[in-house]
This record gives sequence, C-alpha cells and structure tokens, in this order.
Amino acid sequence: MSTEEKSLHFIEQIIEDSLASGFPQDKLRFRFPPEPNGYLHIGHAKSICLNFGLGLKYNAPVNLRFDDTNPAKEEQEYVDAIKEDLKWLGFNWTEELYSSDYFQQLYEWAVAMIKNGKAYVDSQSSENMAIQKGTPTQPGVDGPYRNRSIEENLTLFGGMKNGDFPEGSHVLRAKIDMKSTNMLMRDPLMYRILHRHHHRTGNDWNIYPMYDYAHGESDYIEQISHSICTLEFVMHRELYDWFLDQIYDDSKVRPHQYEFARLNLNYTVMSKRKLLQLVQENIVNGWDDPRMPTISGLRRRGYTAASIRKFCEIIGVAKRENIIDFSLLEFCLREDLNKTAPRVMAVLDPIKLIITNYPSDPDGSGEEWLEAENNQEDESAGFRKVPFSRELYIEREDFLEEAPAKFFRLSIGREVRLKNAYIIKGESVVKDAAGNITEIHVTYDEDSRSGSGSEASQRKVAGTLHWVSIKHALEAEVRLYDRLFIDEAPDSHKEKNFLEFMNPNSLQIVKGFVEPSLAEVKPDEKFQFQRLGYFNVDKDTTEGKIVFNKTVGLKDAWEEKGKKEENLLMNTQKEINKYVKEKDENNAILILNSVIENIKSIDNYSLIIQTIVKNIKNDNNSLLFSNLILHYSDKVKIKDIEVEALTKLYSMSLKSQMAAVRILAIQNLQNDLNNYSVFETQLSEIKNIEKNEKVLKLLNDLKL
Repeated sequence: MSTEEKSLHFIEQIIEDSLASGFPQDKLRFRFPPEPNGYLHIGHAKSICLNFGLGLKYNAPVNLRFDDTNPAKEEQEYVDAIKEDLKWLGFNWTEELYSSDYFQQLYEWAVAMIKNGKAYVDSQSSENMAIQKGTPTQPGVDGPYRNRSIEENLTLFGGMKNGDFPEGSHVLRAKIDMKSTNMLMRDPLMYRILHRHHHRTGNDWNIYPMYDYAHGESDYIEQISHSICTLEFVMHRELYDWFLDQIYDDSKVRPHQYEFARLNLNYTVMSKRKLLQLVQENIVNGWDDPRMPTISGLRRRGYTAASIRKFCEIIGVAKRENIIDFSLLEFCLREDLNKTAPRVMAVLDPIKLIITNYPSDPDGSGEEWLEAENNQEDESAGFRKVPFSRELYIEREDFLEEAPAKFFRLSIGREVRLKNAYIIKGESVVKDAAGNITEIHVTYDEDSRSGSGSEASQRKVAGTLHWVSIKHALEAEVRLYDRLFIDEAPDSHKEKNFLEFMNPNSLQIVKGFVEPSLAEVKPDEKFQFQRLGYFNVDKDTTEGKIVFNKTVGLKDAWEEKGKKEENLLMNTQKEINKYVKEKDENNAILILNSVIENIKSIDNYSLIIQTIVKNIKNDNNSLLFSNLILHYSDKVKIKDIEVEALTKLYSMSLKSQMAAVRILAIQNLQNDLNNYSVFETQLSEIKNIEKNEKVLKLLNDLKL
C-alpha cells in the first residue's frame, strides 16, 4: 500500500536544490528574529512554524535572535513574553542571541566602511534628506556632506559614539547610489544617535544600528544559511546583499534572503503599532486579552498550541499574499478540542424548571446521581456522576410557551429529553407581575432514564436539553468573547480609523451555573459546555471564584451571520421590487419600513460598500436600493464611497424616471457638501422641468 508524500513548499524546494548543488547539510542553519517591541501575534506563528519546522525537518539548528536595535521601543517584558510563546507553541531554540551582542563588531565594520569610502556622516535634517532622496520616478541627488573626507567622517562618527552630539544632529549613511531605481539603495541610514537606555547594554551606547544594516550582518555572524523573511522585504534583499559584500569572507557561509507571504487574517489587525494602541488606550485589557490576535491572548482564550500549528500547516507557505478566513483558525481549534475537551453541563442564561411529579426524596437524599459520558470522541475519557434533582436550571432560550412547528425544544404540551436524564413534558408556567416567565413546570417519565434500557428510555423525542441541578450548581463568571472587529479588513479603508470598526459586543460577562464536577478546576483547563461551545478556565480564577472564557462556539457563528446578512440584502432587494410594484400606499409604506429596518441591521461594512457600488447601474430599482442604503445605513458615510462611484450614482439617479430615486439622491446630496456644488447646475435644470410635487418641494427647499 503506497502513501502519497506531501509535496514540498517552495522554501523546502530551495533548500533541496541547495543540498543537491553540494551545499553541506551540516551547514544549514535557520533563525527566528523577532524585534522585542511587542507581543507575538498569530502572524508570527506562521514564521515560527516555518523556521523551526525547517530545523526539525533537516535536523538543523535554529537560533532565537532578538533584533534589539531600537531601545526606544524595546523592553525586557517583550523578550520574556516571546520566549514563553515559543515554548508554549512547542519549539526549542538552539541558541538565544541578540543583535546587541554584536554592537561592537557592527561598529567596527561601520568604521571599516568609512575608511573604504563606503559610508559617511550626514548632518542634514531628516526632511532635507527625504527631499534629496527623490521619488520612485525621480532619481535622488547627492547631499552636501556626501563627499566629506574620511578623516572628518571618522571624527564625527567617533563623536556620535561618545555621546558628543544630540539626537537627530548626525546619522551615518552607506554610500551607494543616489540614482538607484531601488530607493532603499539611495544611501540608506546605518546608524542614528539615541541617548536611550537599552534593556541589555544599559547606557553603553549612544548610537544604534538600523535594522537593514544589523539584520544581514547578524545573519552572517551566526552563519545563517537561509534567512527567511516576509514579502515586504523583497526590495530590501539588494541592500542585504550589498552590506554582506562589504564584509564577506568566502571561507564562510554567505546567508541568502528568501521571502514568503505573510499571514493576513480577516477580522483583525496585525500591526504591532495598532495592537499597542489597543493596549495603551485600554480598549482591551492588556496584550493577553482573549480578543487579541496575540499568541498570549489566544492562549488565554483557550486556543491550543496544536491547533495553531495545524492552522499554519494548512495555510502553507506561498509566494503570493492572500487573506485567510478567521473561520479556518477556529475550525482547527474545534477539531483539536473536540478530541480532547471533557463534556460538562453549564447554563448561562438560567430559568428555573420544576419537575412537579419528581419525588422530593426518592432515595432518602432528595437527589440522584446519573452517569454521564466525559467525551464520546475519546473512549478512555470514561464517565462521571452528575446530580439530578426536582429543581433544575435550563437555558431561557430552550423554552417557548407557544412554539412554532420547527421549534425542537421545550414548550407547553411537548416532550424533550434532559441530557443523560429523563424525558420531560411542558405543563405550565409561573409569571411575575410584568408577565415574564419565572418558572417552568413539567412532568417527567420515571421509566425514561437514559441508558436504563427500558422501552420508555428508547422513545424518540424532538430535542435534548442540557441542565444543572439548582441545589448542586456552582456559580461562575463567564466571559463571552467575540471578534474584536465587525469588518473583515478594519485597517484597510482609506480615511477610516480602524477603531471605528470595533465590535461593541466583543465581550459580554454573564453569571452562569455549572455542574459540581468543576469545583476544582485550574487555569487553562478546557471543557466543552454541551450545546454551547468550548470554554477555558481563566487565570483570574481563585478558590472562591470560577472564571471561564468562551473560546469558540460549536458552530461558526460568524460564517452564519455573514451568510444571513448576504441573504438578507438579497431578500431586501426583492422587497424593493415589491415596493415599486405595490399600488396600495399603506402597503408600500410597510414594505419600505421593512426594507429600511433590514438595511439598519447589517453590520458588515465591506458588504454594505460592495452592495452600494454593485447596484450603481442603469436600473431604477437598483439605484433606489443603493440610495436607500447610503441614506439609512449608520455603518457607512458618504465619504466612504469612492468619488467616481458616488458621482456616477448621483448622475444616474437624478436622471431616473422614478421619483423615489430622485428624492433619495437629492436627500443624499444635501448631506454631501463636497459634491453638492458639483451638481447644483443639474439640480437647477431638473427644477425647471420637474413635474413630481414631492421632488419639486425638495428642490424649492434647496433655494437653488
């Protein structure tokens, strides 16, 4: 029986080609080089799995090297967090190294470059340097200090090192080519003055190397064979090689840079700067907030290392950028937790249920203990005992006094099974003065106990409910986490702050009740709350307080929500057609109100924008739909629509034969001061020929 071998990704193929060309396998060496200026996020996990995975595959060393060349942003806290994340993910590094280990060597190489006429001290302002650098279509020009003498450059650079000059007064630049088509080659910075305390070297240095200079040289010092970066460093490769050219000794391994596509995940942001902003502005509760895409946040939420490694394996290593659906990450998590998480019962929105014919004291204790399976996916997980009594909590949504035909839960006159227990039948309810149900009264079939083998126990009923016995229930704080953003790409919209797309419902805290088997839970233990989802014990748990984080639901609620919103917009467009055809004015108003409510309920910003633009076409109903969305949706503003599309919408709408379209277009223009003046002449012309009274009144109100 043959097994299909997994195909190599392109980085593996490069390594295989290197080995086939005679490169010694014992010279293979890789590195993971984080900058310690923030916590690692899920995007870094892809790079981690790639580099350490190559080390495992080729039995080659992998260094953990901190590129700590910017003391203004780097802290020991970040170093410690990165190491913890790597260990949690299951990877061990060969050596723990720092670019700061090489500061003296980097300085000596810079001095040698000055002596060789390959570097000079520039004393211009950063603004002037930027102007002289030119543009992608215009070459740069030489600055006034480019041809300083070697002696003057050495003196100034030594003074920079000694702390003789203020920050910003001088920089050291490589002397390459100010007319290069690659702007990064136009005399890039090598050193800047920073009078800052470094987390490892203290106040020993007053100058610090730039990333582009330090990175490749550090690779060379460590004899890294394959330096693997993300695609944004493609243009940096020429500079990486140029710096190596200045120091390379052909008796040593020369590193080569290769680029792969970074991980782009929808419904989140991957910028460390933006993640830091969320933390600093207390929008989230620290770097390990379970809503954050940081590895520590995912860990606290209840993600497993195995699920993240599996996710990175599935998305693979490619040369082209693409956006991965967050649902895939959640799928990998469910797959893992389904195999390992014990099943327990918890009720998060409780309502009291009383079994009126259940004996108050059936065996002298007022309760009985039923057997429940811990995990049907794991035969070795065994069984546990759960207490059952006359008074239970069930989920409020699992009961309707009067239910439709397809409601497969509890209602008056209908039967359901209580998980691991008995079949019950709804009989009556008790309500408070406001008419809210406070108790559900049911009867049970005493012969129907699950697993008893009786004829009654085999009877099929429409649904099964989870529950907890009130007298045995443990109170727990349950934090219901959702995605942090309501838009697929919150930081991709022009002139929109990514914070505008925060999900107001990303965290809800409820008081729930759980079965007594959870009395001794420890932080990071994971459970499936039956019918509700997977939950993780939070680190805030203490002896007197249990705290659970919702990790992920049993189903992809966001995919369902997305499909529902897409379907709702499609159906709303059909309602537009009904509205246009409706002859009865009262019925038409009812249909229009329904359309407006549907539009207001859509949260997906990108979907709304796409729908507006897609319906800008020579069709009255489509134009009406676009204008209605633009007018009534509170998720988009007029400035969010591209000017060309907006101009086309106004122009076509004002010419529409349908008065409702013209009215909405005029109303939208009233709210669009930027475009109103552009269409003022056209509005005046329309006013002279307009026959519809409502349109005419609007135009008169404009005082054209």
